[in-house]
Amino acid sequence: MNRRRAITLLGGAAAAWPFAARAQQSAIPIVGFLSTNQSAAVPHFTAAFREGLAEAGFIDGKNVAIEFRFAEQRLERVPALAMDLVRRQVAVIFTAGGDVPAMVAKGATSTIPIVFVTGFDPVKTGLVASLNRPSGNVTGATVIASQLAAKRLELIRELAPRARVIAMMANPSNPNAEPDFAEARLAARALGQEIHMLSAGTEQEVEAAFTNLAQSSVDALVFDPDPLFTNLRRKIVTLVERRALPAIYNSRDYPDAGGLISYGASFTGLYRQGGIYVGRILKGAKPTDLPVVQPTKFELVINLKTAKALGLDVPPNLLARADEVIE
Repeated sequence: MNRRRAITLLGGAAAAWPFAARAQQSAIPIVGFLSTNQSAAVPHFTAAFREGLAEAGFIDGKNVAIEFRFAEQRLERVPALAMDLVRRQVAVIFTAGGDVPAMVAKGATSTIPIVFVTGFDPVKTGLVASLNRPSGNVTGATVIASQLAAKRLELIRELAPRARVIAMMANPSNPNAEPDFAEARLAARALGQEIHMLSAGTEQEVEAAFTNLAQSSVDALVFDPDPLFTNLRRKIVTLVERRALPAIYNSRDYPDAGGLISYGASFTGLYRQGGIYVGRILKGAKPTDLPVVQPTKFELVINLKTAKALGLDVPPNLLARADEVIE
């Protein structure tokens, strides 16, 4: 099911539930954690969120309780999960795993504060009126990841200068997919590089794309940021390894799993920031008083062991620029 359909489902779900009166406040505030991700795939993200809450003075199980709701990469489940949190009258809803949870939560309540983490532009998707002065009950942190597509293309060319054809794999249901590819295509044209787009919106389509790569002339891969790919990162790294292809990703989760190189914002840092914002709201701050945060630092991580396995000589100047080299 695509993101638009999942968001549309909210209207029917909300109408089906009767209005619930606010329950008596519990002894400690309850925070709803709503994500499209697979729970088993993101323990480091939930840990970072807890760290942010702790920095704001809130310890899970002590003076705050977190209700986790994971859609397990099934977007059709998001509306029911969001409405469940609204019915419980949680103090704050934190959303992650793309823009769908935030959009659905926003449609479900105009009173419960919502803090999001996303790689989408929240102004373009309508989550907030502006980054500096978010309106209503919504704020959060965003990467606006499409601005980094050209940089990733340049980096993989540095590592694999002999690559004649580079493919960019993207999820077609992700609204960033087309803008990201357009940016990468412009950069490729300026570099004289041939680039193609591969579409994969499900686990089966990811596997099929790699099967088709066996008959193609693709020499390197760029992965567009997407929650689906994050959840499948270990499988993806294994599939890339079988094809012996150089590949670049958007986060260090991939080199940590054996991938070659990544460049992007620290999503653990964004989840931590989300926890801090939730804590500030629990202390009385309003979402309109909290500007949407954007990362100011981007990580370059290189897995030297993987580079050696691929027979790649990592340029010394690229090693010097790396924030971390995994050996």
